[in-house]
Amino acid sequence: MTGPAAPCPRTLVAGIGNIFLGDDGFGVEAARRLSQEDLPPDVEVADIGVRGVHLAYQVLDGYDSLVLIDATARGGEPGTLYLIDAGASGSRRTVENVPLDGHRMTPDTVLALLDTLGAATGARPPRRILVVGCEPADVEEGMGLSPPVTAAVPEAVRMVNELVRQEAVV
Repeated sequence: MTGPAAPCPRTLVAGIGNIFLGDDGFGVEAARRLSQEDLPPDVEVADIGVRGVHLAYQVLDGYDSLVLIDATARGGEPGTLYLIDAGASGSRRTVENVPLDGHRMTPDTVLALLDTLGAATGARPPRRILVVGCEPADVEEGMGLSPPVTAAVPEAVRMVNELVRQEAVV
């Protein structure tokens, strides 16, 4: 006789950004497109936008993996995609080094708070945290993505689709 089947790993994919600041809306647009994909049943896609506090608490709701999608300025050509392992040892700042402002909680701030919030609630942060980032061309006031960032969205959707399918079997 065998025991109950182990639950599938749960994954949260969170699109982050401000759609009123040009390419900063990259994560939100990629999440919108991902929500139309046929994803594994234990993958949840959320348009977080600028609600960092909401993300911080949602992450502690029992997810094994977190994939953040966001505009990420790292000095490359606009539209360049990056895959960053944000859960790697030493990659997260501590809460003491992060200014806390409920209206300006960047993904870095949210990740820095995970351990503190987890300790306070008894929840554990995801074991794996990845960021699919896109180099922005323009983050000034205005709606709509620049042409190079618009062109990067389908590839970002493909990357995330591949990542969540890998996570479903881990």
